[in-house]
Amino acid sequence: MNPASLTARARLAEKVAFFLLFLSTLVIVIPVILITWLILKNGFEGLTLEFLTQSPRLGMRAGGIFPAIMGTLYLVLGTMIFALPVGIFAAVYLSEYSKDNWLKRTIDIAIVNLAGVPSVVYGLFGLGLFVVFLKFGTSILAGSLTLAIMSLPVMITASREALSTVPESFREASLALGATKWQTIRRVVLPNALPGIITGTILALSRSAGETAPILFTAAAFYLPRLPRSFFDQCMALPYHLYVISTQVPNIKPKVQYGTALVLVLMILAMNIVAVVIRAQFRKKKQW
Repeated sequence: MNPASLTARARLAEKVAFFLLFLSTLVIVIPVILITWLILKNGFEGLTLEFLTQSPRLGMRAGGIFPAIMGTLYLVLGTMIFALPVGIFAAVYLSEYSKDNWLKRTIDIAIVNLAGVPSVVYGLFGLGLFVVFLKFGTSILAGSLTLAIMSLPVMITASREALSTVPESFREASLALGATKWQTIRRVVLPNALPGIITGTILALSRSAGETAPILFTAAAFYLPRLPRSFFDQCMALPYHLYVISTQVPNIKPKVQYGTALVLVLMILAMNIVAVVIRAQFRKKKQW
């Protein structure tokens, strides 16, 4: 077989591979575009100042979703408070301190398995532990703790990947200058791994902001006439509110349902954009 024939076959294989990759991309992108267009088309007319700043009334058929927006923000804030320190400290221990033994392998397997557990199971776990056993009741605190446990596998994995990208020579240079291991981690490793840690954290929080099952058992209320006054109060939340008005409120205008969905999508999109911007800004400052 001559070289020209081999070159032609290689080019044909390359074109086929490129077409299959392009087709796979379309299979992913087209449904996202269609869903986004559907939500924008039906929900944009419902985005009024009244809709964003007032409470629901007339059996959820009128008014706005302000309590649900604030409740979602409270849950995300609580999730960050509880999950972020634990996730970072666990990632630092597994990456910098732990030895490759049965305990570390067991923890790694546990993290992988926890990442695959359905969210409804986390909700039942939160109901049994935080609501019933610890007697926190159906509250923002119980919901935040449940979402924090659900977010930990993603945070730990993202933080470990970020820590592993820091060159080993940075650690060696710091130790050679007389710094302790903790000083090296605190002043050299963590600052350089911060972009990846922040990105993973925000992505985990954006996922928790859209979850319905965990807060269904632990935090969400069908309707509240006022905003929560403490972490021991229930709250309305956008995912659960969307479920309620879509399944349990008859004769509601579609623009209310799609408007709620659009606000939730925009909130998650904003969090993801913040993660991308922060990562880009930190990358510009990198000297390596």
